Amino acid sequence: MINKFRSSVLAVILLAAFTYAFSGGTVTGTVTYKGKIPKLRKFDMAIEPVCVMKHEKDPESYPARSEALILGDGNTLGNVFVNVISGLPEKKWEIPEEPVILNQDGCTYKPHVLALMVGQPLKFLNSDGVLHNLHTLPEENDEFNVTMPKFLKETIRTFEYPEPMFRIKCDVHPWMGGFLAVMDHPFYSITDKDGIFLISGLEPGTYEVEFWHEKLGTRTETVTIEGEETKTVDFTFTRKKKK
Repeated sequence: MINKFRSSVLAVILLAAFTYAFSGGTVTGTVTYKGKIPKLRKFDMAIEPVCVMKHEKDPESYPARSEALILGDGNTLGNVFVNVISGLPEKKWEIPEEPVILNQDGCTYKPHVLALMVGQPLKFLNSDGVLHNLHTLPEENDEFNVTMPKFLKETIRTFEYPEPMFRIKCDVHPWMGGFLAVMDHPFYSITDKDGIFLISGLEPGTYEVEFWHEKLGTRTETVTIEGEETKTVDFTFTRKKKK
């Protein structure tokens, strides 16, 4: 049953990747976690009963907790940002017109980690019907701090410059936080709790691929692509023991 589910997830990822209509090689794999599993902080949302009720209706998200370490079966690791950091040709890549969506739902950011390209629309949704606030903390791009009252259901922003992961927070609800990267190319992927990533459309060559996690840091792997092959690169983040 688990294998069928994982196969279905991979099929969905493959279909999404083909929307860029790229041909070329593919890098895919599964990211896992090794080490002691910490207790994740519970969020006290008592000030927003609407959000508490949303989580109560979803057993998987109740009580609401930090998403700093999302694990699936076999300690597969979610919220890992995988991207090519060197080896790409110098060219301008087509900017998708389809917006990336960040939803404020249950007083959490969904998804917790996301990425988009320079100039690609980022649509913020407010599905809670309560006052929210979007406060980005970039270093290269302009910071913005937008209030979204309960009647404002969506707003759109874009970013001018590529930038590695930076924080997003809500000044109204201090437990709300997420991470966003702005890219100048489309060769990136973010794992869900099944740990699967897929990057397609790579020309033949040798690439450096970076794995980023908000608590476990960054690691890199070198991958060589020949023709239109699919290269599997499984990766494990190991939590260091405290001395």
